[in-house]
Amino acid sequence: MSYATAKLEEEKVFKDPVHRYIHVRDQVIWDLIGTREFQRLRRIKQLGTTYLVFHGAEHSRFNHSLGVYEIVRRMVDDVFKGRPEWDESERLVVLCAALLHDLGHGPFSHAFEHVFDLDHEEFTRHIIMGDTEVNQVLSRVAANFPLKVSNVIAKTYENKQVVSMISSQIDADRMDYLQRDAYYTGVSYGHFDMERILRVMRPREDQVVIKSSGMHAVEDYIMSRYQMYWQVYFHPVSRSAEVILTKILHRAKALSETGYKFLHEPTHFQAFFDKNIELEDYLALDESILLTYFQLWMREADPILSDLSRRFVNRKLFNYVEIDPAKDYQKLRELENLFRKAGIDPQYYLVLDSSSDLPYDFYRPGEEEERLPIHLLMPNDEIRELSRSSDIVDSISGKRRTDHKLYFPEDILLENGKKKTLRKQILEILKG
Repeated sequence: MSYATAKLEEEKVFKDPVHRYIHVRDQVIWDLIGTREFQRLRRIKQLGTTYLVFHGAEHSRFNHSLGVYEIVRRMVDDVFKGRPEWDESERLVVLCAALLHDLGHGPFSHAFEHVFDLDHEEFTRHIIMGDTEVNQVLSRVAANFPLKVSNVIAKTYENKQVVSMISSQIDADRMDYLQRDAYYTGVSYGHFDMERILRVMRPREDQVVIKSSGMHAVEDYIMSRYQMYWQVYFHPVSRSAEVILTKILHRAKALSETGYKFLHEPTHFQAFFDKNIELEDYLALDESILLTYFQLWMREADPILSDLSRRFVNRKLFNYVEIDPAKDYQKLRELENLFRKAGIDPQYYLVLDSSSDLPYDFYRPGEEEERLPIHLLMPNDEIRELSRSSDIVDSISGKRRTDHKLYFPEDILLENGKKKTLRKQILEILKG
């Protein structure tokens, strides 16, 4: 028996609150779970700063990755197996890609990426292809196997059907995180009938399609996703925490560039400040490291770094108001000037943050962020794009919703002392 087909003597199971059990029988999958790079995901939260709003949202990229693997395992072992449109030789590559798809996420994920101009998918591919334990395991399958897994994640794999199982508008990734995030945040929005969707999934050339009898379950899934984005992922208080987090990192980076002498040198960040990041530098960072630095930076002499760190650690977040950047451009400029006059640096304490989501889109060839649509398999074997059959989906197709918030520290503006009148004027403008 080859390593690619080797099975464990006894099936391993993970008890899971979403899928009840996650089943592992393949030796390759079990070995990948045990690598240091995959275990690192235990120390990366799935929802970043959201735990400061929904206190149960402490779950990790580790259990989400296991969940995505389990959904794909059910697809290939329970739904697709034996169907002529499914190539059984693709089974291991899609299971490995499902398990490893989030391997490159950094601490606090998207906020961290934004500050240092990083791409977690690029780091996922570096981990898979680099000098890592993950690469050693994958290479035991075949010399070209790490590249195959990497290509699935990069969406360049020749079998687009495999790619669509992990990255499409209805994929295992989304189906897991919607349910998992709903469970841990305690909201009801993210629940949908995944069992029904799995039952009506069918493999077809270049994609996975849904039997038309399952259309209403897919409608429910899309609306669940829409609600989760606006009620959880884009929650304004969570965004406030993310704003402060990014400003802490920006401030530490700016101080480092000026030669500021830290009480506690940010050695873990130096490669990121210098834009000379090795894979080991990236893997050495997790959220426990960042939170340790934030605790230490609360005692720094720099008042901005100290204050922002204190705010994040103790959850003393910024307030916010709704704003339209196009209509309120002059108001923004006026506020920036007034902040400076009041001795408050607007770069760190007056922050415009925008969130945008497109819940579903049909195929727009050649456009940036091309989205493969969800296709229905009709009773006559015709393949039809979802919005052509669903009035609900048609009503939201291609409609991007964008929301703008202006974040500021109301507590500072309410302080007594110098320039109290000016600060009161700023607050009146913000809330006017």
